Amino acid sequence: MPVITVALRAGRTLEQKRALVARLTDAFVDTCGGERAGVWIQLQDTPAEDWGIGGELQSDLLSRASVSDG
Repeated sequence: MPVITVALRAGRTLEQKRALVARLTDAFVDTCGGERAGVWIQLQDTPAEDWGIGGELQSDLLSRASVSDG
């Protein structure tokens, strides 16, 4: 049984998560074979303040970007 883990910033809707799980499952089965029921997907929602990018918290980067856009 393959397990696909996706780490993403929190904030996706339930509908987006459903679509992502369905498309990842289809992509795996189309590429590698097997049955859809045997593909497990784990979504790891992580808040922006728990991501570090280039030595900074993503929440800080997003705050600066929204200030410069506004």
